[in-house]
Amino acid sequence: MTSVSTLLPTAKHAPPIRPEYEYEIPALTAIGAEQILPLPPWQRLWQETWLRKTAILVLLALLWEGAARWKQNDLLFPTFLQTAHAFVQGVASGELIAYAATSLVVLLEGYLIGIALALLLSTLAISTRFGRDLLATLTSMFNPLPAIALLPLALLWFGLGKGSLLFVLIHSVLWPLALNTFAGFQGVPETLRMAGRNYGLGSIRIVTQILIPAAMPSIVSGLKIGWAFGWRTLIAAELVFGTTSGKGGLGWYIFQNRNELYTDKVFAGLAMVIIIGLLVENLVFTTIEKATLRRWGMQRG
Repeated sequence: MTSVSTLLPTAKHAPPIRPEYEYEIPALTAIGAEQILPLPPWQRLWQETWLRKTAILVLLALLWEGAARWKQNDLLFPTFLQTAHAFVQGVASGELIAYAATSLVVLLEGYLIGIALALLLSTLAISTRFGRDLLATLTSMFNPLPAIALLPLALLWFGLGKGSLLFVLIHSVLWPLALNTFAGFQGVPETLRMAGRNYGLGSIRIVTQILIPAAMPSIVSGLKIGWAFGWRTLIAAELVFGTTSGKGGLGWYIFQNRNELYTDKVFAGLAMVIIIGLLVENLVFTTIEKATLRRWGMQRG
């Protein structure tokens, strides 16, 4: 029988022990300012976001001008310079500004009401099972329904005026914002809610102090989508019955000039719609993102 001692390695057959050694790490040398090559001026300028966006707009304007000159039909497709001239004239006379202000006032009212209703539905959905079923049912029914399809009902119920515009605006803003807000609420970790309950926060304070800040990326995305839906819905509605208390909006301005065959003014009205969209996106929502998402580290700058 083999003994245990014969199975154990003896000192004679033990593997050699590797000697310890150290590597000498060379000291880091400071890089002199003269060794850093500065970027060329055009590369430094290209780092600016506003310059890149301006270059894109200039390129689009050049393509527009070239296509219109190749078409050579001012009635169907005016040039960029003709549209710019009509735009400047409309702004200088105050006509275009007045139409845009009328549209923006109505849009702001419908947008704020839609935000309030979306937050109410999302809070109810995250708090109770009935609210969750209610939001899921309503969004499944009404979110796929185009707001423009509700215009006949809006005219029947509210008549020709501001009430009809607000009705279709609220419909276009409410559902995408409610869905995004509720999805953001669901993405908040349960540990944060438990921490709020441990501090004695009630349901409303948990929503306002924990859920809304934590779900801010989804809420901001919903605000952007709701703004885009509401803006284009308003213009489309004004194209159909476009007066609010006897005053027209941008959609009505476009519609009137189309009937009178002032195509350059039609394009000027469309340009005002685009410019307002760019200003809201690059000023309002960028400011909101800097004040919340980027400041809290939720979004890269």
